[in-house]
Amino acid sequence: MLELKNIKKSYNGNVILDDISLDVEDGEIVSILGPSGSGKTTLLNLILGITDIDSGRLIYHGEDLTDVPMEQRGFNIVFQDYALFPNLNAYQNIIYGLKNKPGISTKEEVDELIDLLGLREHLDKGIAQLSGGQKQRVAIARTMVMKPKILLLDEPLSALDGVIKESIKDRIKTIAKEFHLTTIIVTHDPEEALTLSDRVLIINQGKISQYAKPEEIISRPDNSFIREFILNQLEIKRNNIFSLFHCQTA
Repeated sequence: MLELKNIKKSYNGNVILDDISLDVEDGEIVSILGPSGSGKTTLLNLILGITDIDSGRLIYHGEDLTDVPMEQRGFNIVFQDYALFPNLNAYQNIIYGLKNKPGISTKEEVDELIDLLGLREHLDKGIAQLSGGQKQRVAIARTMVMKPKILLLDEPLSALDGVIKESIKDRIKTIAKEFHLTTIIVTHDPEEALTLSDRVLIINQGKISQYAKPEEIISRPDNSFIREFILNQLEIKRNNIFSLFHCQTA
């Protein structure tokens, strides 16, 4: 459904992405995982169209989008800082994009999304009155009413913790399933990637280290970097990850 073929990107002679090739299936949740400076955000921006590709091709449903401008691709992003309008309330933020494309979602569809994300009681609140999790849900709703072909999320859980983080993870999964929406997530957190995604793309120094289902990465890491990054980096969380996949495969 989405194919990246031999993607390369450099800045000022520094190679950021080197020969990235992968496919993303329709309705799949894929996390792009890697340490700081690995190239994961650059890859997300290339898919969105903010950043130009030096060489390689980006194909969507058989159509070459490599040189197609961002606004014509139909992919939408939720930024890490939410990028909400502070002078508008939650509901006004959600429907803001419909001013230019009023027919893209009906009122009933907007209401359904508001209820799905549990935002009904927060619609009249100003952005400053919302918690981090509520802001994240408003940002997701604002993007979803525009009916993106692909939903891109940049570190959607980085500012959240505990129960709120788990709630947002569940809602992202629900949205992807309910709308059969292909979702691509950038994260630096192995636990997030492994518990949220259908497949995980692990990048290190601009190259693909492994692209596989979470259980395959846990049981058969391809190299020493992955073993270190996934299995040893977050020692406290590791047992939770193993327990989760043990329960799923038992």
